[in-house]
Amino acid sequence: MLNTPKGLRLQIGIFGKRNVGKSSILNAIVKQDVAIVSDFPGTTTDPVDKAMELQPLGPVLLIDTAGFDDDAAGIGEKRVERTRKVIDRCDMALLVCTAENRSQEEEDFAAIFKERNIPCIVICNKTDIQEPDQAFQDRLAAIGVPLVSMSVKTGKGLESLREKLIELAPEGYLVNRPMLGDLTQTKKPVLLITPIDKEAPKGRLIMPEVQAIRDALDHEAWCAVVKDNAIQDVLDTLKEPPVLAVTDSQVFGPVSKAVPEGIPLTSFSILMARMKGDLNACAAGAAAISKLRSGDKILIAEGCSHHPIAEDIGRVKLPRWLKEYTKQDLEFVHVQGQDFPDDLSPFALVIHCGACTFNRRGVLSRILQCERAGVPFTNYGVAIAFLHGILERALSPFPEALKAYRQVKE
Repeated sequence: MLNTPKGLRLQIGIFGKRNVGKSSILNAIVKQDVAIVSDFPGTTTDPVDKAMELQPLGPVLLIDTAGFDDDAAGIGEKRVERTRKVIDRCDMALLVCTAENRSQEEEDFAAIFKERNIPCIVICNKTDIQEPDQAFQDRLAAIGVPLVSMSVKTGKGLESLREKLIELAPEGYLVNRPMLGDLTQTKKPVLLITPIDKEAPKGRLIMPEVQAIRDALDHEAWCAVVKDNAIQDVLDTLKEPPVLAVTDSQVFGPVSKAVPEGIPLTSFSILMARMKGDLNACAAGAAAISKLRSGDKILIAEGCSHHPIAEDIGRVKLPRWLKEYTKQDLEFVHVQGQDFPDDLSPFALVIHCGACTFNRRGVLSRILQCERAGVPFTNYGVAIAFLHGILERALSPFPEALKAYRQVKE
C-alpha cells in the first residue's frame, strides 16, 4: 500500500484559515509529525502531501493547505490560489475552523464543496477552549454538511472524525476500479506491447504498464509482455491468439499493422482515460482535431513534471503529428503538474496525458472545466490513434466511446 501511486489514492484536502490547527489535525490523523506546527500564523505556505494507509479506506493522500485568509502582500495571494487549486483534485474535504475565529468564509467554502459534490466534514477544533454555537451547527445541517467537535490537544473527536471519513468516502474508493480486467478472460493471454524508450525509468516499466500487468493478474489472465519488435514472434509462439492487445501509444501505427485485425487492440493511455477520466469525452474531443485551423492554440497538459527529452511525446511528437495531419500552422502551449489555466478561452483543443499520477476527480475536474469553456478535451492515446487513422479500431472494445466519437465526427 505504501507504494500505491498518488493517482490511485483517496485524496483528502485540509482547508481553513491560518492557525486553526490544520497541520495539527493532519498529524493527529497520521499519528506522526509530518507537517510543521507553530503558533505563528501562516506556517504552512504550500500544499503538503502525506501518503498513508487509513483502514478500511486503504491508501489515502492527505493534503495540508495554506490558510485561505493569508494576507501576506503578493505572496499570500499566490498561496491562496494554490490552496484553491487543491479543490480540483480533492475526493473529500476537511474544513477546519475554531469557534472563536469563525466567519462567513467557512460556510462559503462548505457551500462550494457541496455544489461540487465533494464530501465535506467541518471540524471545529480547539473545543477545549470554546464549543461551536448551535446556530452554526444548524446552518451546516441545513445544507447537509456534518460537523465534528474536536480538540487535538485533548484528543477529543478524533475517532468521530475517522468514522465520518469512512461514512462519507466516495463509494468508488471502497471498490477498486479495473483497468483492463473486464476486457480479459480467465486463463487467457493478454498481449502487452511495451517499447523501452528514453522516458522509461531505468530498470523499470512506466506506471500504466505496471498497473496493466497487475490488473490482468488480479483477474487471472496471462500476460505476454513484449517489445514492439517481437510481436510476431510471440503470436507465433502462443497456442491461441490473445483476447486483447494493449500498446504504448507512441508505436500505435506500426503495432496496428503487426497485430491481426481479429485481435482487439487499444493503448495504455486509452485504458487510463477510461479508468481515470471520461473516455467518451476524450473520444468526442478527438474529432475536433480535423477542425483545427492555422493560428489555433492547443494546450498540451502533462500530469507529471519529468524532464523532457529530445523526442518527448508532448513537446515534440504530438505537435509534429498534429501539424503533419492538419497541414496547419498551429500554436502549442505546454503545462505540467498541477498547473492548468483558469481561462481556457484562447484554446481550440486540450490534449491531456494519461494522468497516471492523477486521481479521477482531478481529471474529471479538468474535463468539466473544458466543457464549461466549450473547449474539446482528449488525451494522448486517443489523439495519437486518431492521427494514425486507427481510432475506431482502438475504441472497438468500448462501444459507448466509439458511438460518442462517431456522433461528433458525423
